[in-house]
Amino acid sequence: MKKERWILCPLCQSKTRIKAREDTILKNFPLFCPKCKHETLINIVNLKLNILTEPDAAAVK
Repeated sequence: MKKERWILCPLCQSKTRIKAREDTILKNFPLFCPKCKHETLINIVNLKLNILTEPDAAAVK
């Protein structure tokens, strides 16, 4: 049986509505936290969560 884990919000560390298995691969996934109402772009490979940061639109000219 493969491991499963709830994906935690990177800001408030509460449980989101998304569960990932060890073979799950997510790229540029918009993770929404129902508790803090914040959306974060993430990548997940082998249950390792990486937070993506994008440059602000105002900074690009």
